[in-house]
Amino acid sequence: MNASPARRVARFHVLTDTARQQRFSHDELARRALRGGAGAVQFRQKTGAIREKLRAARDVAGACAEAEAPLLVNDHLDVAQAVGAAGVHLGQDDFPVAAARHVLGADALIGATATTAAQAREAEEAGADYVGFGPVFPTDSKADPASVKGPEVLRAACRAVSIPVIAIAGVTPERVPACLGAGAHGVAVLSGVACTADPAQAARRYRDALDAALGGGAPSHAD
Repeated sequence: MNASPARRVARFHVLTDTARQQRFSHDELARRALRGGAGAVQFRQKTGAIREKLRAARDVAGACAEAEAPLLVNDHLDVAQAVGAAGVHLGQDDFPVAAARHVLGADALIGATATTAAQAREAEEAGADYVGFGPVFPTDSKADPASVKGPEVLRAACRAVSIPVIAIAGVTPERVPACLGAGAHGVAVLSGVACTADPAQAARRYRDALDAALGGGAPSHAD
């Protein structure tokens, strides 16, 4: 690879989603989030025909290309390849990381979800470039309070691996400092941006929180 994982992985990921909200299309969400300072976009569409996913992902790929930001496709290697995405983000029940690396090649950006430090280590050993760890905080979609990890478990996961860890689930701008303080490289956000009336402004609040937590260093969207 041409760069270390920490240099390749943006600190601020925004997930596009049209299941939890119908106000904006994937493309509209991506453009607004990027305008607000998102460093990477994760295209997430769990349902629908593959042709529908391809059309939507292709639009998002165009938005990301214009902003010179990486596009990651959640779950679907075929869609990622078809639209020329930078890579994929894989859940625990999705395509195995090692197999994805074999298919996509050394230059692809591959993220993997983990809920324990052990899973984070397994993802790194399998060839992931970064780990999406969570749920760090409670969310509406996580009905079981026992599933919430909290900053200290996030800290343990960050210490368990040498690749970047992205904190996921329930992250608000106010919680960004706790995530970075626990060792996270950055955050990934869905509802906090997508399910707002003004995704660009919402993204800007996260970007500002990241930049402040980083102590005025390199902007979170330009890693």
